[in-house]
Amino acid sequence: MPIDPRLIVTGYGPDDKAVVVRDTLVPPVTARALLGQEMYLMWGSPDGGATVGPKATGPISLPFFAGIGGTRLLLVRFPPASALTGPPSPDDQAEIDAEVRERLPGLIDAFEPGDGSGMHTTDTLDYGICLEGELWLELDSGEEVRLTPGACVVQQGTPHAWHNRSETPALMAFVGIGAKRPA
Repeated sequence: MPIDPRLIVTGYGPDDKAVVVRDTLVPPVTARALLGQEMYLMWGSPDGGATVGPKATGPISLPFFAGIGGTRLLLVRFPPASALTGPPSPDDQAEIDAEVRERLPGLIDAFEPGDGSGMHTTDTLDYGICLEGELWLELDSGEEVRLTPGACVVQQGTPHAWHNRSETPALMAFVGIGAKRPA
């Protein structure tokens, strides 16, 4: 049975005691350019660092990638490659790109333009955990690693792509921390 992403958030009640302030299923964000992926934008903190306590800031889930010191928590469900259809016609590409820019600002800018490889690079330190299924991490060197449930990846701003070569969906959890890339 697949996981239904659910967000539970704690905070403070009027008497300064801890309470659950949110408990909800999170709907996926989809776009034609994401080739069947479901993005669950769970939570994020502002650039510069998070705050906690009774006056903590609310969630920030967009832009897609956090700036320096900000964070993003998301789950991504990758469909099997066999479920994917061919690339869109060139006539539709501008409309498809605009849809991603509207729904997930900043995401498309990380990808290598026009090559369709899924290779992308971000200025984030990412912790990825495989929760369901099987996924392959590909690096621009050509090296590949097979991920199964429980596999944890620390992605340090290197060019990479994700591929689901199995016959079932794969679910990954990601925590992205906005980072500085030394010159």
